[in-house]
Amino acid sequence: MIKTMEKRRTPLAKQAGSTKTGAPPARVSYVVGQLDRLLKRSLIDVLGEFGLTLPQFTALSVISASGAMTNAKLAERSFITPQSANEVVKTMEANGWVGRAGHPTHGRLIHLFLTDEGRRVLKECDSAIDMLEASMLDGVTEIPVDTLRKVLQRCVSNLRG
Repeated sequence: MIKTMEKRRTPLAKQAGSTKTGAPPARVSYVVGQLDRLLKRSLIDVLGEFGLTLPQFTALSVISASGAMTNAKLAERSFITPQSANEVVKTMEANGWVGRAGHPTHGRLIHLFLTDEGRRVLKECDSAIDMLEASMLDGVTEIPVDTLRKVLQRCVSNLRG
């Protein structure tokens, strides 16, 4: 995983979208988009080492954070269609990462929950992603990481309206 990330490192000028000395700085939206693409590719690589796809990891994380939920709620919170969520859940269920149980008071609702194996796989992936984030944030000393997180969360909030 670390070797994969090492290959992707490029000079700071290229990362910022500037190839000439004295060129204007890249737009924030460009740099954020570039980070999004690189981070997504890195996450796919890291999760692939554990046999997970990015949508599966997202679903496991959402269920872990929110507790048992319906397939429709999982789709909504994972930003995917209900049909896609259904496919993701089928694979996760076949791998033993999630189970299904009837809702305690509503007979028609089926809730998804993490199994012990799902929690184990998620914990392993979280550790690997912690390493990926540490690599991504290496050398970030100008501002505290918590400040960076708050600024990015504010940007998300502003665009959501």
